[in-house]
Amino acid sequence: MADLGLETHGLAKRFGRTTALDGVDIALPQGQVLGLLGPNGAGKTTLVRILATLLRPDAGVARVAGYDVARQPAHVRRHIALSGQHASVDEEIDGRANLVMIGRLLDLSGRDAAHRADELLARFGLTEAGARRVATYSGGMRRRLDLAVSLVGRPRVVFLDEPSAGLDPARREELWQMIRDLGADGVTVLLTTQYLEEADTLADTVTVIDQGRVVAAGTPAELKRRVGGHTVTVRVNDPADADRAATILAAVTGHHPERSARQVAVPVTRDDDFFQITAQLHRQAVDVSELSLRLPSLDEVFFALTNTAVAPASRRS
Repeated sequence: MADLGLETHGLAKRFGRTTALDGVDIALPQGQVLGLLGPNGAGKTTLVRILATLLRPDAGVARVAGYDVARQPAHVRRHIALSGQHASVDEEIDGRANLVMIGRLLDLSGRDAAHRADELLARFGLTEAGARRVATYSGGMRRRLDLAVSLVGRPRVVFLDEPSAGLDPARREELWQMIRDLGADGVTVLLTTQYLEEADTLADTVTVIDQGRVVAAGTPAELKRRVGGHTVTVRVNDPADADRAATILAAVTGHHPERSARQVAVPVTRDDDFFQITAQLHRQAVDVSELSLRLPSLDEVFFALTNTAVAPASRRS
């Protein structure tokens, strides 16, 4: 088995009569990205705080970078970095000075701290802004600098708590590429996010927790297959063709389709259903603007596994 970047066995934590974690088991190989999902109050923040040695568990074992978080917290801290929802950099000094300061706090020499600062500024596209006060940075630039700061000490494990919160789509994509690069460099990443597209895009594996327990774990594709099979969706140009499309989908699959004015969707269970539907639509000259075969989205998986009725992107953890 590959070396584990982090693992937990039977991890439990209580606050008075409230059980925040109830026997959580996780195993994440080194260099992979874990998407940690769950509704409000599920226990995500508590789990991250335990793994980052900010809380002690009441029961169970947690290891990060091979070290026990309860028995060897100092060793764990040397190998981790934590980047929260809000940038924690000093706005009154420039970006390069922030990085040099952290390097010196980590006992790097002045020369090594300066070299590391320049290296990270280049990596995160901040070289030209390095001499500017952070107070003048945009939100996306601050988030990039915050992530750069977390990497000064070359951590083996990084905890990212909703790293793209508040970023526009372009800046979010930049950040996603940086997170992919971390995994490529062998860094283990635990990512909590309210954007399920983010977990779907970045995570090698996903763990869903609810009420302190793991309710599902696996790759995004595995979780989608667990919740349901493929769905064929047909969108027609002319609403008058929706009835004919629905008739075709029902005849081929044996299922009653869901439909709106221009769209018809139905689950498929046989491998050739999609091809039969395509052939029938063509044969009957149904004018189609969109035809797709897809697994459930990770949003749909989240709703099904946690019985959540509110879109997770609108929730806060």
